[in-house]
Amino acid sequence: MDIFEKLLKHMGPIGEHSDRAHGYFAFPKLEGEIGPRMNFRGKEKVVWSLNNYLGLANHPEVRATDAKAAADYGLATPMGARMMSGNTNYHEKLEKELSDFMGKEDTTLLNYGYQGIMSAIDAICNRRDVIVYDAECHASIIDGLRLHQGHRYVFKHNDIEDCEKQLRRAEELIKTTGGGILVITEGVFGMAGDQGKLKEIAALKEKYQFRFMVDDAHGFGTMGKTGAGTGEEQGVQDKIDLLFNTFAKSGASIGAFMSGDKAIINYLRYNMRSQIFAKSIPLPLVIGHLKRVELMRKNPELKAKLWENVNKLQQGLRDRGFNIGRTNSPVTPIYLQGDIPEATAMCLDLRENYNIFCSIVVYPVIPKGQIIYRLIPTAAHNDEDIELTLKAFSETKEKLDKKIYEVAEIPMV
Repeated sequence: MDIFEKLLKHMGPIGEHSDRAHGYFAFPKLEGEIGPRMNFRGKEKVVWSLNNYLGLANHPEVRATDAKAAADYGLATPMGARMMSGNTNYHEKLEKELSDFMGKEDTTLLNYGYQGIMSAIDAICNRRDVIVYDAECHASIIDGLRLHQGHRYVFKHNDIEDCEKQLRRAEELIKTTGGGILVITEGVFGMAGDQGKLKEIAALKEKYQFRFMVDDAHGFGTMGKTGAGTGEEQGVQDKIDLLFNTFAKSGASIGAFMSGDKAIINYLRYNMRSQIFAKSIPLPLVIGHLKRVELMRKNPELKAKLWENVNKLQQGLRDRGFNIGRTNSPVTPIYLQGDIPEATAMCLDLRENYNIFCSIVVYPVIPKGQIIYRLIPTAAHNDEDIELTLKAFSETKEKLDKKIYEVAEIPMV
């Protein structure tokens, strides 16, 4: 059998809709300056799909720094893997700045968040170790767990009683394996927007011996008094052993980092295969990250404006009877009932007739019969953007409830 034959027979649960979805619902092209208003297929839309939380993507200081660094160094510098020939003073300066911001002893940069956290899990755990993790952890963590040759126990989402149950199982197992325990959860869960139970999990250290890793990709820059994240928000930053963050959200860039005790971070530097065998982060990105971190720390009004918009949007949705679930972060989900064809028909109406562009989530990411719109407020949005969006969702939900969007198949666009 040709190994490609099965691929051609079935494109996968999302890919099977590609003939209708590609270029519109999947792989759409937003054009123009990054911001709350962008062009889609020649028309301006209010955009709620960009993880540009603090509005830094087009901040004048960021743009100027990025441009100058690119002109000064080009995208090739430094050339080679960081361990071999790709280290610079700027890379080390950024790690020092991030360590200070996070309140940790040391930090190591990661080329990409997805592969970085996978590689960290792989470097930390061997077949004798047990990983205990939240059921709703990000796909990058799940893929990292697939690399793990030892046992892994999942606990129900944010269920501390079940987390403790899995810890008891893990402790019993390591009595025979001689390994250790790593607990993994998220600071802010990117789909539902609820914070992880960091404080409660950290408290379990009094009863069980484990190390604690937190993926705070959506919390970095948005949560806590200084923006240091969800650990700061919940008062347990010092209880987190390994803190993972990314520049792809509040930083409006690409790349990531891991912070923790100096000895452990140094171990990761020398053992994460995704970094040892990959080219170093280009200098323009590193210098750009330094500027972004500086702005986060010196301009608290950016986070304040973000939360002003978050509160207006979320309260407006609640006042209009929308179910936005358990979010207590900027991530704003809207939960509705419907199948894929009517969900896409509603999305089409929002984009074409109301000029609202936001991401829609359907089966198989969530159970059949459910629709989730995920809105990402930013510091760059304004009151008009919010009011137009609230009006659009009120009117389209009424149509959804009246079955106006019921269609036999995904609309062609």
